[in-house]
Amino acid sequence: MARQYCGPLGKVENCQVGVFAGYASRQGYALVDKRLFLPEAWFADAYAARQTACKVPQELTFQSKPQLAAAMLQAIPREGLLPFKYVVADSLYGNRPDFLDAIDACVGVTALVAMPAETRCWSQRPQTTGQTYRYKGEVRAKRVVVAPVQAACSVGTLAASLPASSWYRRQVSEGTKGPIISEFARQRVTLCKDGLPQRTVWLVIKRTTGVEKAYDDYISNAPASTPLRIFVWLSSVRWAMEQCFEEAKTELGIGAFGDSYASRRRRRYRSNTRSRLYPTSWARRDTAPHCSLNTAAALPIHVTTDKLHMLVSLSFSGMM
Repeated sequence: MARQYCGPLGKVENCQVGVFAGYASRQGYALVDKRLFLPEAWFADAYAARQTACKVPQELTFQSKPQLAAAMLQAIPREGLLPFKYVVADSLYGNRPDFLDAIDACVGVTALVAMPAETRCWSQRPQTTGQTYRYKGEVRAKRVVVAPVQAACSVGTLAASLPASSWYRRQVSEGTKGPIISEFARQRVTLCKDGLPQRTVWLVIKRTTGVEKAYDDYISNAPASTPLRIFVWLSSVRWAMEQCFEEAKTELGIGAFGDSYASRRRRRYRSNTRSRLYPTSWARRDTAPHCSLNTAAALPIHVTTDKLHMLVSLSFSGMM
């Protein structure tokens, strides 16, 4: 427990934060792994007594949320229980090399990761060259961009500058009040970090159809031949992650852990998780993924089918 940014509240509050992995397809959805995020302050000497009281493993070191997500992404295929072909994630993970490198290590996996609108990129990859310079009497070398065709711009600026011919209207999903329609555009771009070109990816932009346009930006490592319909489908997978949280909170009768009944609710939380994980959520024990339940951040897994081997998409999210 610490004062930190809480997504559901949209502000800094005294709360617990976890990173969760969800698994989804047209067959159903489930939360399959999680990590409790410990703020960096918890690893200072001032928190030694609290670490002992909370039984924090001594070998545990600070990991950022993207690093926790990367660890889960590496562990799931290593265990060999949940085959998947696609990965989607929040914008918190989109501009972090730790998580993107973990995706690249998953051979044959296509990702669609949300990106902050201020992320900078080039529409054409610039050339770079080596350059030497002196620093405190030492000769050092660095890479610099050679006369780029155009300066790097934010993905938000690029999205707003696209002509009308670049946008395609598609149905994302079926809502309670009818089809949910969005407009999509995509373009190959090279990401910019510290003024230098990084990986070349698809920039996928999704916007609303109303007068006041709202934009969502994503990057994808998909091959250049990937059809637009794959990106449209992946942009809607995030809904399954939200449903996992909403259904879990509804069934357990909890909204947040920020009140005076936090400890009692967490105990109920773990008790319900243990009682529901195998008998209700997994009809066949041999198909159940390993999911440790020894942290207060665990969420119950709720699925609509026992055919977990048919599910194909992973989603990563941070949640209180």
